[in-house]
Amino acid sequence: MRVHNVHSRELAAPAGRAWELVAGLASRHDQLWPTERWPTSPIEFDRPLGPGAEGGHGMIRYAVERYEPGRRVVFRFARGSGLDGVHGFEVEAVDAGRSRLTHTLDCRVEWKLRPLHRVLIKAHDALVEDLLDNAERAVGGRPLPTLPLPRLVRVANAVEGGFMRLAA
Repeated sequence: MRVHNVHSRELAAPAGRAWELVAGLASRHDQLWPTERWPTSPIEFDRPLGPGAEGGHGMIRYAVERYEPGRRVVFRFARGSGLDGVHGFEVEAVDAGRSRLTHTLDCRVEWKLRPLHRVLIKAHDALVEDLLDNAERAVGGRPLPTLPLPRLVRVANAVEGGFMRLAA
Protein backbone atom coordinates (compact mmCIF):
# COMPACT_ATOMS: atom_id res chain seq x y z
CA MET A 1 0.00 0.00 0.00
CA ARG A 2 1.50 3.32 -1.10
CA VAL A 3 1.28 6.53 0.98
CA HIS A 4 2.11 10.00 -0.32
CA ASN A 5 1.34 12.66 2.27
CA VAL A 6 2.28 16.36 2.25
CA HIS A 7 1.92 19.01 4.98
CA SER A 8 3.04 22.57 4.42
CA ARG A 9 2.99 25.85 6.31
CA GLU A 10 3.93 29.35 5.22
CA LEU A 11 5.98 31.08 7.91
CA ALA A 12 6.52 34.78 8.56
CA ALA A 13 10.29 34.31 8.52
CA PRO A 14 13.03 34.16 5.91
CA ALA A 15 14.05 30.74 4.61
CA GLY A 16 17.27 30.87 6.65
CA ARG A 17 15.31 31.11 9.89
CA ALA A 18 12.99 28.26 8.87
CA TRP A 19 16.04 26.12 8.07
CA GLU A 20 17.53 26.85 11.51
CA LEU A 21 14.41 25.25 13.00
CA VAL A 22 14.82 22.12 10.86
CA ALA A 23 18.57 21.90 11.51
CA GLY A 24 17.88 22.04 15.26
CA LEU A 25 15.76 18.87 15.28
CA ALA A 26 16.72 16.57 18.17
CA SER A 27 19.20 19.10 19.56
CA ARG A 28 18.87 20.65 23.00
CA HIS A 29 17.66 23.80 21.20
CA ASP A 30 14.95 21.96 19.24
CA GLN A 31 11.95 24.28 18.78
CA LEU A 32 10.07 22.06 16.33
CA TRP A 33 9.47 18.64 17.84
CA PRO A 34 6.14 18.63 19.73
CA THR A 35 7.29 16.82 22.87
CA GLU A 36 4.53 18.50 24.89
CA ARG A 37 1.86 16.46 23.07
CA TRP A 38 4.02 13.49 22.07
CA PRO A 39 6.05 12.65 25.20
CA THR A 40 6.40 8.96 24.33
CA SER A 41 7.86 9.75 20.90
CA PRO A 42 10.87 12.03 21.36
CA ILE A 43 13.02 12.50 18.29
CA GLU A 44 16.67 11.51 18.66
CA PHE A 45 19.72 10.91 16.50
CA ASP A 46 23.11 9.37 17.18
CA ARG A 47 24.81 12.64 16.18
CA PRO A 48 23.78 16.14 15.09
CA LEU A 49 21.39 16.19 12.18
CA GLY A 50 23.41 15.70 9.02
CA PRO A 51 24.55 13.05 6.54
CA GLY A 52 24.43 9.55 8.00
CA ALA A 53 22.73 10.49 11.28
CA GLU A 54 20.57 7.59 12.49
CA GLY A 55 17.66 7.71 14.88
CA GLY A 56 13.97 8.37 14.76
CA HIS A 57 11.03 8.82 17.06
CA GLY A 58 9.19 6.22 19.07
CA MET A 59 9.34 2.90 17.26
CA ILE A 60 9.86 4.55 13.85
CA ARG A 61 13.55 4.44 12.90
CA TYR A 62 15.28 6.14 10.00
CA ALA A 63 18.56 7.67 8.82
CA VAL A 64 19.49 10.86 7.00
CA GLU A 65 19.80 9.93 3.33
CA ARG A 66 20.15 13.43 1.90
CA TYR A 67 21.14 16.65 3.61
CA GLU A 68 21.19 19.94 1.72
CA PRO A 69 21.83 22.69 4.29
CA GLY A 70 19.38 25.53 3.95
CA ARG A 71 17.07 23.54 1.72
CA ARG A 72 16.13 19.96 2.65
CA VAL A 73 16.72 16.86 4.70
CA VAL A 74 15.47 13.45 3.57
CA PHE A 75 15.22 10.45 5.89
CA ARG A 76 15.07 6.82 4.72
CA PHE A 77 13.11 4.41 6.92
CA ALA A 78 15.13 1.59 8.45
CA ARG A 79 14.77 -1.90 7.03
CA GLY A 80 12.34 -3.94 9.04
CA SER A 81 10.44 -0.86 10.22
CA GLY A 82 7.37 -1.78 8.19
CA LEU A 83 7.80 1.32 6.04
CA ASP A 84 9.76 1.33 2.80
CA GLY A 85 10.50 4.82 1.58
CA VAL A 86 11.37 8.31 2.72
CA HIS A 87 10.12 11.35 4.53
CA GLY A 88 11.65 14.74 5.04
CA PHE A 89 11.52 18.50 5.33
CA GLU A 90 12.01 21.14 2.67
CA VAL A 91 12.34 24.90 3.11
CA GLU A 92 11.53 27.29 0.27
CA ALA A 93 11.70 31.07 0.16
CA VAL A 94 8.34 32.66 -0.66
CA ASP A 95 9.86 36.15 -0.62
CA ALA A 96 12.53 37.97 1.41
CA GLY A 97 10.59 37.71 4.68
CA ARG A 98 8.46 34.59 4.21
CA SER A 99 9.18 30.90 3.71
CA ARG A 100 7.36 27.63 3.33
CA LEU A 101 8.18 24.58 5.46
CA THR A 102 6.97 21.32 3.94
CA HIS A 103 7.02 17.77 5.27
CA THR A 104 6.57 14.98 2.72
CA LEU A 105 6.04 11.29 3.44
CA ASP A 106 6.43 8.94 0.48
CA CYS A 107 6.52 5.27 1.36
CA ARG A 108 5.05 1.85 0.99
CA VAL A 109 3.37 0.39 4.07
CA GLU A 110 4.50 -3.22 4.42
CA TRP A 111 2.13 -6.03 5.35
CA LYS A 112 2.98 -6.04 9.07
CA LEU A 113 1.81 -2.43 9.50
CA ARG A 114 -1.23 -2.55 7.22
CA PRO A 115 -3.66 -3.33 10.06
CA LEU A 116 -2.42 -0.15 11.78
CA HIS A 117 -2.25 1.98 8.63
CA ARG A 118 -5.24 4.22 9.49
CA VAL A 119 -4.12 5.04 13.02
CA LEU A 120 -0.52 5.55 11.88
CA ILE A 121 -1.58 8.10 9.26
CA LYS A 122 -3.85 9.92 11.75
CA ALA A 123 -1.02 10.02 14.29
CA HIS A 124 1.46 11.14 11.63
CA ASP A 125 -0.85 13.92 10.44
CA ALA A 126 -1.48 15.17 13.98
CA LEU A 127 2.22 15.10 14.89
CA VAL A 128 3.31 16.96 11.74
CA GLU A 129 0.61 19.62 12.22
CA ASP A 130 1.79 20.06 15.85
CA LEU A 131 5.36 20.40 14.55
CA LEU A 132 4.27 23.04 12.02
CA ASP A 133 2.39 24.88 14.80
CA ASN A 134 5.66 24.94 16.75
CA ALA A 135 7.47 26.33 13.70
CA GLU A 136 4.89 29.07 13.42
CA ARG A 137 5.17 29.92 17.13
CA ALA A 138 8.99 29.93 16.95
CA VAL A 139 8.91 32.70 14.34
CA GLY A 140 6.34 34.78 16.22
CA GLY A 141 3.21 33.54 14.50
CA ARG A 142 -0.06 32.46 16.04
CA PRO A 143 -1.28 29.10 14.77
CA LEU A 144 -4.91 28.14 15.00
CA PRO A 145 -5.92 26.57 18.33
CA THR A 146 -4.67 23.01 18.71
CA LEU A 147 -7.39 20.39 18.49
CA PRO A 148 -7.46 17.46 20.92
CA LEU A 149 -5.81 14.31 19.62
CA PRO A 150 -8.31 11.76 18.32
CA ARG A 151 -9.06 9.02 20.84
CA LEU A 152 -7.57 6.32 18.64
CA VAL A 153 -4.30 8.29 18.44
CA ARG A 154 -4.22 8.75 22.23
CA VAL A 155 -4.67 5.00 22.69
CA ALA A 156 -1.95 4.25 20.12
CA ASN A 157 0.42 6.68 21.89
CA ALA A 158 -0.21 4.95 25.21
CA VAL A 159 0.46 1.52 23.66
CA GLU A 160 3.65 2.75 21.96
CA GLY A 161 4.79 4.34 25.22
CA GLY A 162 4.31 0.99 26.97
CA PHE A 163 6.37 -0.81 24.33
CA MET A 164 9.11 1.82 24.54
CA ARG A 165 9.32 1.45 28.34
CA LEU A 166 9.51 -2.35 28.02
CA ALA A 167 12.29 -2.07 25.44
CA ALA A 168 14.36 0.29 27.62
